[in-house]
Amino acid sequence: MSPVSTSAEDRPVRAPLVLASLILVAAVANLNLAVANVALPDIGKAFDAGQTGLNLVAVGYSLGLAASVLYLGAVGDRYGRRTMLLLGMAMAVPVSLVAGFAPTLEVLFAARVLGGVSAGLAFPTTLALITALWSGPARTHAIALWSAIGGGLTALGPLVAGALLEGFSWGSVFLVTMPLALVALAMTWVFVPSHVNESSEPVDHLGGLVSVVLVGALVLGINFLPTDGMQTVAVSALVIAAVAGILFVLRQHRAGNPLFDLQVGRRRIFWVAAVAGIVVFGTLMGTMYVSQQYLQNVLGYSTLESGSAALPAALVMVLVAPQSAKLVETRGSRFTLLAGYTAIVAGLVVAFVWWDADASYAVVALGFMCLGAGVGLAGTPASRSLTGSVPIDRAGMASGTADLQRDLGGAIVQSILGAILTAGYTASLAGTIAATPQAASVNEKTEAALEKSFAGAVNIAERYPQYAQQIIAAARDAFLHGDSRAYAAAIGIVLLGALLVYLLFPRHEAETELLARYAREDAARDRSGTGQA
Repeated sequence: MSPVSTSAEDRPVRAPLVLASLILVAAVANLNLAVANVALPDIGKAFDAGQTGLNLVAVGYSLGLAASVLYLGAVGDRYGRRTMLLLGMAMAVPVSLVAGFAPTLEVLFAARVLGGVSAGLAFPTTLALITALWSGPARTHAIALWSAIGGGLTALGPLVAGALLEGFSWGSVFLVTMPLALVALAMTWVFVPSHVNESSEPVDHLGGLVSVVLVGALVLGINFLPTDGMQTVAVSALVIAAVAGILFVLRQHRAGNPLFDLQVGRRRIFWVAAVAGIVVFGTLMGTMYVSQQYLQNVLGYSTLESGSAALPAALVMVLVAPQSAKLVETRGSRFTLLAGYTAIVAGLVVAFVWWDADASYAVVALGFMCLGAGVGLAGTPASRSLTGSVPIDRAGMASGTADLQRDLGGAIVQSILGAILTAGYTASLAGTIAATPQAASVNEKTEAALEKSFAGAVNIAERYPQYAQQIIAAARDAFLHGDSRAYAAAIGIVLLGALLVYLLFPRHEAETELLARYAREDAARDRSGTGQA
């Protein structure tokens, strides 16, 4: 076990090995977030799944992680962050096995959610430990490396999955992280300190359970909203989420030791950075979800080709992130966030305008490169602003919120884009069917199968080879109609996020002054023990 002391350079002893261990733990979560997207067409064929079912499989991991991350981050603050890392990596192995050999779509979805919970045990703790063990510019650079590799692996996941699917079934993509989890488990045991600036106060378990219900109901409601026959369930879930949100705020006001410190949460740097990160990481995950289906369904890429297509995003992300850390130190978080947003919008405009049925790979790569540059620039300031604006004993809250940026943002934006894609696809294909001379001969069951997803259309085309060419062409047009709507929505979301940052995030000098003031307030609160901000 490593000692807890830090060197004169404000970093732990054996810092590279400690950071490597934490990044490897985060890698398990980041890869699991991304690998499902490439396999969705194969999963759709295997289970004859609708677009909503595929949306749930894609978002299941984010759902489990987002629902649990805030609560489990607080548990780690109290009971031991290293213990949470070990539990999370140990749990990742069996749930990956269940996902890899799932006999039904429902079992696969459940395994994905449980996999997200296993990441919820470990992932928030990685950033909490970086915050506790590093300080000053060393912390900014450690966060930049953590963010860059995490984002890069999210973009690299499709390549790994695509390579596996060339020779193995869809289940292989869920087994790939098992060796990484075992190595991360061993490295955590050897190199990561046991207890670093942890809290001795009790955990708000009731608030934690309410937060799980809030996030879970919100994500499920968004996913079910565009599905025929599921509107009642969707509205009920959204109502439950709204009620849980109110109860959560009331609970946090009254709890002696709140799960989410609302006084800290009201700090401008904290909450604006939280929203900014939701937009950044949510857009990355939502775009990856839509684009992987586009590459296979519309352009006809193989799984390996579609996974490789995202490589420019990963490479640019890793190259840009160190520059992001320098920009944060010299120009401030606001400037760096806005630079990242500009690049993300450029990538989405490329996708909206030029990603059509005849798009060349050069155009596809350009969109991914812009997206990677944007996330590489914006990821560091979004995470650094959160961790820098809270006291060390609330590092779990900060890291949990930073992970919510990625996971809740991913779950919500991916669900929104997936819902828009589904609605656009279904409406377009229904219109095409109604306009064909053979419309009267298409029975309700066949029409429902055609409209539920591209995979459903492929299955129908295989049953009626004489109409296969027309069916696939109509399904491709319908998918393009849906994904263009999704990219337009994504552009709107990013522009709103950029407006928020431009208007409300402080400039560099004011940001430095605010962070210093927060540190003084936290020190005074610790001395007085009154809990006042």
